[in-house]
Amino acid sequence: MRFRGLDLNLLAVFDGLMQSRSVSATARQMNLSQPAMSAALARLRDYFGDPLLVSHGKRMYPTAFAESLVPQVRASLSGIEALLATSAPFDPATSRRSFRLVTSDYLVAAVIAPMQERLAHEAPGIHLKLSYPDEITGQQLDEGKVDLAINPREFLSQGHPAELLFEERHVVVGWRDNPLLAGDMDEAAFLAAGHVSVAIGARSNPSFADRQMALLGKVRRIEVEAASFATVPWLLVNTQRISVMHERLARCAAEIFPIRIAPLPFAFPVMEEHVQFHHTRAKDEGLIWLKSKLREASSIQAGDGS
Repeated sequence: MRFRGLDLNLLAVFDGLMQSRSVSATARQMNLSQPAMSAALARLRDYFGDPLLVSHGKRMYPTAFAESLVPQVRASLSGIEALLATSAPFDPATSRRSFRLVTSDYLVAAVIAPMQERLAHEAPGIHLKLSYPDEITGQQLDEGKVDLAINPREFLSQGHPAELLFEERHVVVGWRDNPLLAGDMDEAAFLAAGHVSVAIGARSNPSFADRQMALLGKVRRIEVEAASFATVPWLLVNTQRISVMHERLARCAAEIFPIRIAPLPFAFPVMEEHVQFHHTRAKDEGLIWLKSKLREASSIQAGDGS
């Protein structure tokens, strides 16, 4: 398809080249041959009258003009995606749409997996592509490469709408034969115990629970730092360690692992999980439907439904 003489497929090529700054890497990502990608770059250069990417040594660098085009091209691609997503009524029973979600493994286990069991009958053609939050999640949301991102309120990206999905309490979890959980645990015993904590992403960012502990001035003895919420139960069984865990995840884990759940021995803030999306997708019928299914599943997991 052409618009004012430009093949619109070249906009996606341009975006890929600006991200990878490599003809061969972009060709692999877009399932094209390297000669075809080189030809596409030549067509872009001819249309805009600018080199766009300049080789220096073994690397390629964008020109100032190419850099100025990046936000406009990405906004155009996001607008096209939004148009395609909302151009026809959404019917979950017949749709074969793919949704891209960024969320933690805690939510995958506690909310999305149970939701998928129901969607297997209600929306058999729907495909979910899940990935974990990291340092580029905000950029992916800006570029329209993510349909929904689910994060605590404190971790939301700026500049895009966010809606409260549900509230989550935190609890103490440990092996069922851990004597610390046999009776009422006081704060001193809680702080003195060995703990399993979770650090998120390549930069080992603290979780909501760890951030709140620091804000409350609660200093724990961390024995193990895990990279995943779902691995925590494995690190508790047959040990004297405890962990602060999302209540929904703790309930799911207790169905599989020999663990016990107890309340925290002090007041602890409720976590607000929000779902966030690109502002161009606010009226996307498919996303509105998926958000309703996520709310329904989280309500059921909290014991508010059946």
